[in-house]
Amino acid sequence: MRTEIRIAGTGGMGVVLAGVILGHAAAIYGGLDAVQSQSYGPEARGTAAKSEVIISDHPIRYPKVRLSDYFIVMSQKALNLYINGSKNGSVVLADPDLVKTNKIDGFEVIEIPAMRTADELGLRLVANMVMLGALVKKTEFFPIDALEKTLAEFIPEKALKVNIDAVHAGERLI
Repeated sequence: MRTEIRIAGTGGMGVVLAGVILGHAAAIYGGLDAVQSQSYGPEARGTAAKSEVIISDHPIRYPKVRLSDYFIVMSQKALNLYINGSKNGSVVLADPDLVKTNKIDGFEVIEIPAMRTADELGLRLVANMVMLGALVKKTEFFPIDALEKTLAEFIPEKALKVNIDAVHAGERLI
């Protein structure tokens, strides 16, 4: 099994952190091989940003995503830029409040209202964790508690609970 994942949005949405956490959880707690890469514009916020993760049960010989099997998209700009880099029929997890999902054809589209869910949790910044919870539930790569353990290594103590709550909220949206 080799699965290619692209997480894309706008700078400041935490797509790079989401990719780092996903890769770490897969490799350290999921017993899988994982590689992660990222790219973003020169501005800190507002430009397109993406994080790519490959998860495999065999050694990864080529560390770049060619065509994603799963595409998490959190902005219309990111959808427009990166949808052509997804396999036909692959899964697109899209925030319907930020992306026109009715215009996405040829894919299994799953609407995850990540930003709205994060707002309900009281911290908009955890929308990326809502998406990760949904992805891990959908893919079943590893148990959701692997994300919890990884979050404890990357997120400051004062924000840990809301991030874990966001992961579980995303899990429930699947």
